[in-house]
Amino acid sequence: FTPSAIERDRRAYRRSRARRSTAVALISTVAFAAVGFLTVTNAPGWERTKATFFDVSYGWEVLPTILDGLWLNVRVLAVAAVAVVIVALALALLRTLQGPVFLPLRLLSTVYTDLFRGMPLLIVLYLVGFGLPALRIDWLPTEAAVLGTIALVLTYSAYVAEVFRAGIEAVHPSQRAAARSLGLTYRQTTRIVVLPQAVRKVTPPLLNDFVALQKDVGLISVLGAVDAIRKAQIEQAQTFNFTPYVVAGLLFVLLAVPSARLADWVTSRAARRQQGGGLV
Repeated sequence: FTPSAIERDRRAYRRSRARRSTAVALISTVAFAAVGFLTVTNAPGWERTKATFFDVSYGWEVLPTILDGLWLNVRVLAVAAVAVVIVALALALLRTLQGPVFLPLRLLSTVYTDLFRGMPLLIVLYLVGFGLPALRIDWLPTEAAVLGTIALVLTYSAYVAEVFRAGIEAVHPSQRAAARSLGLTYRQTTRIVVLPQAVRKVTPPLLNDFVALQKDVGLISVLGAVDAIRKAQIEQAQTFNFTPYVVAGLLFVLLAVPSARLADWVTSRAARRQQGGGLV
């Protein structure tokens, strides 16, 4: 399909506006960064702050130790991300079940979602991390990392379930009606027709939740898990220098940046696909 002359003119205008916006943004960013840098470096306590928070040599010294702790965060993230998707999808499907016989399941999933969406993650970590071991049940886990993963899954499943539910309800009812008219069962319609469309619609917000989960895996340190944050705390307690915290923070940023850019790319791609059908 070849765009018309009007559409080509529109695209050229958008490209010129995009180049102008990029140039203005670059200049303003550089100017803002320069003002911020000069303000900070000329502050009376800058030398003290630099030695306490931005000691480069000490940062390189503690980097291997913090990287070792970050590996635990990465493993927790991998397990939690998979578990969140499974639990959240199950909750979303339960909330979209039709018929009075499924009312208890709908109520149960609604209560779960409201409870863990409203409760701060830190409180969930404390309740799970200290409450489950207090029960003294042999088969319950006691490792801090495992308990922290459970708390993350409980909290993020509630958020992601609502994302999935929004995607499922965004699929037009005619899609279900067409599938049922072809002889597909309710389960086949959901699996073959509804879910693929729903997942495609909610991929950008799902990736944003994944970025947030990458950040929050550092909170498992409050339960005693020796992750990157706990390693930084141990190093800081020995030297009273806060540079290890800065190093840990930068590592988490580097971990999250690829996912954030992927989320931006998927969002832009979805927007382009929606606009592609309206060419003149």
